[in-house]
Amino acid sequence: MSAQIASNQLVPVAITARSSYAERNAPYWKRNLVIGVFGSFTTLVSLSMLLPFLPLYVEQLGVSSHSAIVQWSGVAFGATFFGTAITAPLWGHLADRYGRKPMLVRAAIGMAIVMSLIGTAHSITELVLLRLLAGLVGGYASSSMVMVSTQAPRERAGWALGILSIGTLSGSLVGPLAGGFLPGLVGIRGTFFVGGAVIAVAALATILFVREDFDRRLDARQPTHGEAIPTSPANRWLVVTLLTTAMMVLLANMSIEPIITIYINQLGVPHDHLARMAGVVMATSAFGSMLTSARLGALADRVGSNKVIVGSLLITAIIMLPQAFVTSWWQLALLRGLMGMSMAGLLPAVAKRVRAMVHEHRAGKTLGYLQSSQFAGQVIGPLMGGQIGAWAGLRDVFFVTAALLGLCAWLNLKVANQQNQASGSSEPAVQS
Repeated sequence: MSAQIASNQLVPVAITARSSYAERNAPYWKRNLVIGVFGSFTTLVSLSMLLPFLPLYVEQLGVSSHSAIVQWSGVAFGATFFGTAITAPLWGHLADRYGRKPMLVRAAIGMAIVMSLIGTAHSITELVLLRLLAGLVGGYASSSMVMVSTQAPRERAGWALGILSIGTLSGSLVGPLAGGFLPGLVGIRGTFFVGGAVIAVAALATILFVREDFDRRLDARQPTHGEAIPTSPANRWLVVTLLTTAMMVLLANMSIEPIITIYINQLGVPHDHLARMAGVVMATSAFGSMLTSARLGALADRVGSNKVIVGSLLITAIIMLPQAFVTSWWQLALLRGLMGMSMAGLLPAVAKRVRAMVHEHRAGKTLGYLQSSQFAGQVIGPLMGGQIGAWAGLRDVFFVTAALLGLCAWLNLKVANQQNQASGSSEPAVQS
């Protein structure tokens, strides 16, 4: 795989002043993909490494009661994703107007500064505001997705986005592991300075190695009547459905996260091992996704995104059901790993299909809305799971989530069929 990325050969296309953005950047997209993976990995490591010690840091900042520590820890952690959901469309719009590389550099430098400032917080209010600011000014992974999806050839976009997702997934896995031992070496506050330094390295790599040929006169102009992609009701409904699907990916994965420790406790795991076993179970989903994201992205290139989206949703819904009947923690871990493998193709396939539905000059803004939808799912999922678990029962969380996934699969199939009938073309033709 690495050899395939590294073979950064020129594409045999005659580059002219009137060439499209993707054609002019064809010589650079593989190298830019490598930097995007590295930058996404480092930023996600830095953002997630505070998970193991966040309650301890909240306590250091003057919060004393147990319930308040839990509450403020949740608020501080979610503030970053809330901020990213708000500003992702804005940064995507600016990427359409001024280029993709400036947005990557802005995100990396901004996050490096804010991450270091978090280590200087003196109150819980400052911590929450700085975490929110990290989300507002950050979004390196979101900007990388815009760059890769608009530069990669359409017949390779699914594979490229699958490779990019490996960076974010592995960062989410390694971050909590690093956060488990770094405070013992450099202290809790020092850990944030290490995170800021790591993101600064990503910023430097982006400045030095990312190449982009962006011409505002060509790339930021409005499309002519002949170039514009028809905005029929079927097309608009398809975009809305895809944004809903992106939200469902994170919602399904996060619906059980708030209560997973309680659920494992009901499976007979000793109290002293609860935290470790819960961490293992949570990690298996991301690990499973890392194994299959590139393969499923490539499959979307071959057979069409809609088939991968519908198939992944249905398979994930099926795997969700037996999680309600497990009798041991390792059974849950195995099923969560399989679920991660089946879900891995969803986001690359959705991003590829959304990219095919919009003109180049609006790709960044539309993909920004896609990122906002994902983070909305990350917020709604834990809230939904917590409420269902409290009022109906822990096992019912799996049933409701499976039903929502099945409904989303049906919706994708129905809207895609309507879109194909309206356009008179087959689904793979829409993807290419």
